[in-house]
Parts: sequence; structure tokens; C-alpha cells
Amino acid sequence: MTQVWLWLLLAYLLVRLSTHTTTQSSTTPDDRPLVEAAQAGDLEAFNQLVGRYQRLAYNVAYRIMGDADAAADATQEAFLAAFRKLDTYKPGTSFKAWLLRIVTNKCYDALRAQKRRPMASLDALLLDPDKPNRPFEQVAPERPDEAVEQAELHALLQALLLKLPPDQRAVLVLADVQGYKYHEIAEILDIEVGTVKSRLFRARRKMRDMLCQHEEHLPPAYRFQSRHTETE
Repeated sequence: MTQVWLWLLLAYLLVRLSTHTTTQSSTTPDDRPLVEAAQAGDLEAFNQLVGRYQRLAYNVAYRIMGDADAAADATQEAFLAAFRKLDTYKPGTSFKAWLLRIVTNKCYDALRAQKRRPMASLDALLLDPDKPNRPFEQVAPERPDEAVEQAELHALLQALLLKLPPDQRAVLVLADVQGYKYHEIAEILDIEVGTVKSRLFRARRKMRDMLCQHEEHLPPAYRFQSRHTETE
């Protein structure tokens, strides 16, 4: 029973990281006319694709990088790379998946480069209330203490995400924050579905274990000790 509760708690907290769960369905716009026009040299068509996906690309980059400026740089580099490599895009495949693969690869490149530099300060893990385009929107709290708790919770979740290996972090972000299905993540990351499942399982287990060590930052109703007491 405790294990089930921990899994439910993890799911709840990861959903809190996103404005909403992204659903890939028939509501996804048809990119083909814009892609074909961009491949023919129409810069305005490519700019429309950028406008369509820049928020999604930034959200994914931020969750992987953990820093607003680094995420913005990775997103910009990804769009530039996508423009240069438009001729490699295969018609009939998902442009969104193709683009997000470039985004995640740019994040991996940046993370590898960071290993050769000093680690970023803790401030990079915290929300910056002065940035209007932060990667997720928070519901306005009713009381000041709720605002503090909410900020602490989001900071904790992002800090824990950054402790995951980059490959597991990317899968967790795409699955539990952005809401992609297994086969979609496999296409985005260019890996097998079985690899997606195994990485996601390991990522969720690590997040669960880390949350157990930081329950004082969780909402009171979701603290493990409180739950144990209720069920005794």
C-alpha cells in the first residue's frame, strides 16, 4: 500500500510541473504545408513553425537543463540547427518529434560542456518571479504562506530532476511533464520503446526515493509520515 501511495504522489507532483498535460491527438496542427514551404526557402513559413513550437521546445529544454538562460540558448540553437537541416526532414514523419529530437540533442551537448565548467549556483534551480516567460505557470495562491510553499515545492522538484542522469531526465520530462506516449518519446529520442520504458521506470523510482528524503517540503496532506499515521 505504501509503494502505491508513493507512486501516486510522484505522479501528482510531476503533473504540478506542467501547465497542463500535453495531449497529442487530432488537435495537433498540420505542419506539412509550412514545412514544405520552409524547405522551398520560405523564411516566413519557418518563422510560423518557430512560433508554433517555441514554448514546447523551451519547456522541454528547461526541464532538462534546469536553467532559464541555458534552456533559451539550447532552444535557439535547436531552431537554427533545424533550419539548416530542413532538407534532412523526412515528409510523412512527425515534424514535432523531429524538432524535439534536435532540442534534446542540443541539451545533451550543453550538459556535456557543463561538465568541463564549475557547477551552476543553486539560484539556477529556483524560480525567477521576474521572468514572465517561465516554463510553467503557477495558480495564484490564496495566502502568502501558500505562495512560499508552492515556490519551495517547484524548486525541490526541479532540483530533484537535475539529479537524474540526462537520458532518464529527458524521458521523464517527455512522459510525465509533457504527456507524450511511449512510441512518441521513442521517435523523439530515436530509441526503442523498450528503452523508453526502462529509463522511465528507473527515473520514477529515483524520483520516488529522493522525495522520501525531502518530505518536509511536501504539502502536509502528501507527507509520508502523516499518511503512515492515518493508516495505522
